[in-house]
Amino acid sequence: MRALVCKAYGSPDDLVVEEQDDPVAAPGEIVVDIKAAGLNFPDVLVVGGQYQVQTPPPFVPGHEAAGVVSAVAADVEGFAMGDRVIITPTGGAFAEKCAIDAKLAMPIPEELDFGQAAGFTITYSTSYHALKQSANLQRGETVLVLGAAGGVGITAVEIAKAMGAKVIAAASTDDKLEFARSAGADETINYSDVSLREAVKEISDGVDVIYDPVGGEIGEQALRTLARHGRYLVIGFASGGIPQFPANLVLLKEASIIGVWWGPWASRNPDVQAQNLEAMGKMIAAGQLQPRVTESYALDDFKQAFRAITTRRVRGKIVFQMS
Repeated sequence: MRALVCKAYGSPDDLVVEEQDDPVAAPGEIVVDIKAAGLNFPDVLVVGGQYQVQTPPPFVPGHEAAGVVSAVAADVEGFAMGDRVIITPTGGAFAEKCAIDAKLAMPIPEELDFGQAAGFTITYSTSYHALKQSANLQRGETVLVLGAAGGVGITAVEIAKAMGAKVIAAASTDDKLEFARSAGADETINYSDVSLREAVKEISDGVDVIYDPVGGEIGEQALRTLARHGRYLVIGFASGGIPQFPANLVLLKEASIIGVWWGPWASRNPDVQAQNLEAMGKMIAAGQLQPRVTESYALDDFKQAFRAITTRRVRGKIVFQMS
């Protein structure tokens, strides 16, 4: 099989595509012929050795994919050859085949194609967990989504809207904001043109929940828009900067700053994660969630795919399409 390999920590440009032996299903595993794999900002950090959990090189990156089951270990129940599945491995998704614990696989909802399914699990699960379990979002509340057109941001717009919230989408260009509106955003703010804080004041008396995958100076501005008892969700730092929050402001607003790291949470709470997936499946069937794959790349074009992420020009989801 062909696989994208990280030989040493560094730039995504230094990755290589090479031939490797096909994986074999160990006890408890299935082998999946991968049709599409989702690319996420954390993949950049993993390749650079900057993620919270590090994998020693050499390794095949990639943490979500969709494909067809091609082998099933004798002790595995619930899957058969030919099944369409979504998988969330701890690595190895950027390859033509992947062996994975069967517990980390799920059937693809019939409404999704392989590309949509490949980009579904991490971004949508992160946003659903953030808004449901972390923020306890209530119908009628107001949510401010930063980086609203990006991979996780656009899912937060959709999910918050499906939960009955008013959604303010904030992004750096008008094109990105138009994309956020297509996903259901009620109001939009271009924070490259105006003060985020002042723009929110014109729309709302204060937001109940902030969803922040961007960080940096924009995150610090956003904190000041919180209403009393507001919840600030720390999703990531796509801007490269980590906000320095003034603790006195958190005290005065009686606000909560909540870190969201979906992967370890899902591992510790598999039953609740299964309930989340079931709820999102119903949202997909109802047409409330529509995974948006805006760019697809062949594995050999990995440099262009990663650059779309690192330059923050991506709207929606990027996937690798396997031959």
